[in-house]
Amino acid sequence: MKAVLMAGGSGTRLRPLTCDLPKPMVPIVNKPIIEHIIELLKRHNYNDVYVTLYYLPHLIQNYLLNGEELGVNINYALEEERPLGTAGCVKNIQQHLNETFLVISGDSLTDFDLTQALKFHREKGSKATIVLTRVENPLDYGVVITDEEGRIQRFLEKPTSSEVFSDTINTGIYVLEPELLDLLPANEEKDFSKDLFPMILEQGLPMYGYVAEGYWCDIGNLTTYRQAHYDVLAGKVQVELPYTQKEEGIWLGEGVELENSVSLEAPVVIGHNTYIGKNVRISANTVLGDNVVVDQNATLKRPIVWNGVHIERSASLRGCTLGKNVIVHKEAQILEGAVVGDDCSLGEKTLVKPEVRIWPNKHLEANSIATESIIWGSGQLQSIFGELGISGTVNMDITPELVVKMGAAYGATIGMGKSISLSRDQSAASRLFSRAFASGVLSVGVHIQNLEACALPVARIQIPSLDVAGGVHVRLAADNTREKISIEFLDSSGLNISPQNEKKIEATYQKEDFRRARVVELGEIQYPSRIIEKYQEGFLKVLSQYKPSRSMKVVLDYMFQASHVILPTLIGRMGMDTVVLNAHVAEGALRNYEELALQTSNVVRALGADFGVRMDANGERMTAIDERGEAIDHNLLLAAMVKLMLHKFPGKKIAVPVMAPSLIEEVAAQCEGEVIRSKATTRSLMEAGQEADVVLAGFGGQFIFPAFHGGFDGMMAAATLATLLSLDNKKLSEVIQDLPPLHILSDTLTCPTTVKGTLMRLMLEKYGQRDISTLDGVKIFEEGGWSLILPDPTLPKVHIYSNGPSQEYCQSHLHQYRDDVAQMINQQA
Repeated sequence: MKAVLMAGGSGTRLRPLTCDLPKPMVPIVNKPIIEHIIELLKRHNYNDVYVTLYYLPHLIQNYLLNGEELGVNINYALEEERPLGTAGCVKNIQQHLNETFLVISGDSLTDFDLTQALKFHREKGSKATIVLTRVENPLDYGVVITDEEGRIQRFLEKPTSSEVFSDTINTGIYVLEPELLDLLPANEEKDFSKDLFPMILEQGLPMYGYVAEGYWCDIGNLTTYRQAHYDVLAGKVQVELPYTQKEEGIWLGEGVELENSVSLEAPVVIGHNTYIGKNVRISANTVLGDNVVVDQNATLKRPIVWNGVHIERSASLRGCTLGKNVIVHKEAQILEGAVVGDDCSLGEKTLVKPEVRIWPNKHLEANSIATESIIWGSGQLQSIFGELGISGTVNMDITPELVVKMGAAYGATIGMGKSISLSRDQSAASRLFSRAFASGVLSVGVHIQNLEACALPVARIQIPSLDVAGGVHVRLAADNTREKISIEFLDSSGLNISPQNEKKIEATYQKEDFRRARVVELGEIQYPSRIIEKYQEGFLKVLSQYKPSRSMKVVLDYMFQASHVILPTLIGRMGMDTVVLNAHVAEGALRNYEELALQTSNVVRALGADFGVRMDANGERMTAIDERGEAIDHNLLLAAMVKLMLHKFPGKKIAVPVMAPSLIEEVAAQCEGEVIRSKATTRSLMEAGQEADVVLAGFGGQFIFPAFHGGFDGMMAAATLATLLSLDNKKLSEVIQDLPPLHILSDTLTCPTTVKGTLMRLMLEKYGQRDISTLDGVKIFEEGGWSLILPDPTLPKVHIYSNGPSQEYCQSHLHQYRDDVAQMINQQA
């Protein structure tokens, strides 16, 4: 038998879910509505289906194809120039309808017995039978009034309450005889309810209403869309779910991975290849699509989640709907009735209020509060560059496709025929993304000097000798989760690129304004030799100016983040002993970081080592542990390094960022040294380190030795610390104890990016008459100390520092300025 399935609807009231998707393709329990309808037709032997299309027709055609996989034969009819209405589009395929046929909507969910409707039609000798259903509130539907035999007497289209004489409504399902289409003109917009059915009544042709038993729901708005899911899970409608019911009320797809501590409350649907992390709580009436990732400690209560969504740890979803490929970052909350369109990214700790709708491809920065719908430009990402190049969660924010495009954009700014260096750490993720980046670079005719897996300091020192225009290093970001990747861009001297170059790359990326290379122009890959040897030679040359007076024993802990360990060999050549811990790569999060840190301290004490070092994966940052097993605060370690270096090189210069404590000036003054202050960014500190007579730059456990190269180098820092302690014949704890007292406190407040400029203006207006510095942020000097209000360069945050003669001073001033800043932010929000 033949059926006409009307699938031309755009689903305006379902937006943002239907911005890029025709309404019949909207999924109900992870299967498009139109597929549910076709399965219903097949069950009732309607095997020839004519699908009428108008809005985004190719998406339906590409999904259904010819219907073979669904067990039916599908043909398509496109309304190409203009919509023809419900009846006009059926008239358009009249030549194919030479027998009794069924008309059904592709955007309603039902399990009506269509066989009984056809039987009723034939028994009554009807020319047109309208399938009816009873509803509690018929005001939003077309009401149909019939006599005792079921013959239709009149229609009321969306009546008022005073006009309601029946609770039977038109479901949009019709059984029709083909000759009725002769009543309609060709190629004109006509509607069944407004045009054809009144004509049938006028001509006295037999037209009946069949009151069907079963479920019917017009997916007319976002509320009924969610309710349809809940009805399926409650068993109110008979549909075929594409998953296996593992136990009562719990449907799981193939390849689902549930951690043992997951809490599931039936009924719930979890799609194919979905991962649910530790301690996730999933309440009843939750529907998760295919290829979804839910990280640990997330809470899901009745959300409808489409395919490809990633929900990070401790996020909370409450009765909301998420389109495909949405990213919900950690601790974000999406509340009841909210709807998030496809490909959106909700930043860390974002709050989406009830009933808010967010249109596709929007980015909400961290700590945002969405109180009203975001349709146009609001919430867009300010810049793809952060403090350390381009960073984001693996296969969420940063995907291979994005990285290929970024590689092409970067290569285009370098210029066809030129070369860059490419390096990475030893993780599987970095290997993946470095190869993706290389593909993009080569595609625009730029050559690659591939340094492969090496520490970032090793890569930096190679660049000036390789005759390259710049370099790129791919690495896991320095956090314990090891889920984020960073792509750092270096200039021809090995320093991080300038903000101006970042903007140039980003503009090229956004515009895709570059030419791909012809086959004969494609870039090539070369593999330079003696990479490690060159680093070692330069390393030992710098340290040769020191003459250690005694042997040192140093514990080096690589925290399962590196296997190409070269520092022990270098220190050994200086006559010192090393004990190496955890020097192999372990993929995944550092789950017992505190235990690993304690292990380092215990080994230092047990072996009687002079000190210990915990090194990050890229060899840039170090944490020092003294001979007693005590971890040294980064500010104190910086002061100790300054003291040791200036004792060796009196009168030289030290570079530190604006937020480093004044302790650095006190220590430098003891050796007639000079301190240069830079802005807070990595690039600014590196530039300051290149000034004449600077022997050390650093902050936060990262140190630059300009005599070696211009970037951070934790390996050189560890070796220098060992050598200088040996020269002074002092223990690390003694150097720390000899320092002047340190008192510094800091705090961070959420500050929307759009408010940062206003905040700085308000701070200057209020404190401009005092002794201030505006090198970076607003730094206010008073009473032997200072306080700094410093907007974060990339995140929607503002940092507040207070440094002074006592802890009480710092607490008092930090509290004062934190309150001032909070008040100013709230006034602008």
